[in-house]
Amino acid sequence: MKSGRQTITGLVLAGGRAKRMGGMDKGLVELCGRPMVAWVLDCLREQVDEVVINANRNQDIYRAMGHQVVSDRCGDFQGPLAGMASGMAAAASQWLLTAPCDSPLLSPLLAERLWQACAGGAEIAVAHDGQRLQPVFALLHCSLLGSLQAYLDAGGRKIDRWYAEHAMQTVDFSDCMDTFLNVNEPADREQLEDRLAQEAGGQA
Repeated sequence: MKSGRQTITGLVLAGGRAKRMGGMDKGLVELCGRPMVAWVLDCLREQVDEVVINANRNQDIYRAMGHQVVSDRCGDFQGPLAGMASGMAAAASQWLLTAPCDSPLLSPLLAERLWQACAGGAEIAVAHDGQRLQPVFALLHCSLLGSLQAYLDAGGRKIDRWYAEHAMQTVDFSDCMDTFLNVNEPADREQLEDRLAQEAGGQA
């Protein structure tokens, strides 16, 4: 348990098709010589009590990173809600913190800020970048698994629509915009590598 709060399981969402990345497994795409998922894991594991990875392929590679790996329960590539359902089912704690594998500059404040909202009574806390909701950066109570599974079984896929069925609170992360920097295409990766190299050179 960290910071006197309840225990939290971190879930890295790495179960997508990554069509804009040419079908490559985005979590395993290298950024500055390391898989993108490794960047997310390094930040997330400092904020939570255990980490689970949601992946629908290359499970052995992900498992070798030292964390439990779960696939979508309702068929492969059904979107992030399916991954969240698998994470809830696997979590040893009551709370699930989610983050995507392709946002390598995760804020170290993610868990703490979202937890403050849930400690106030919310069942779901979702990051907001000041302009729009960032729904895959969220903290959810695992008791919502039944509701989520029923939504998925009925064909539901839209995250914000399911969130709206529950006590949800948005949390301002407009001062942490790098958290939401998303590497979707090879050009995105190249630009971020150039930026990180420049920043590293400036600190040298």
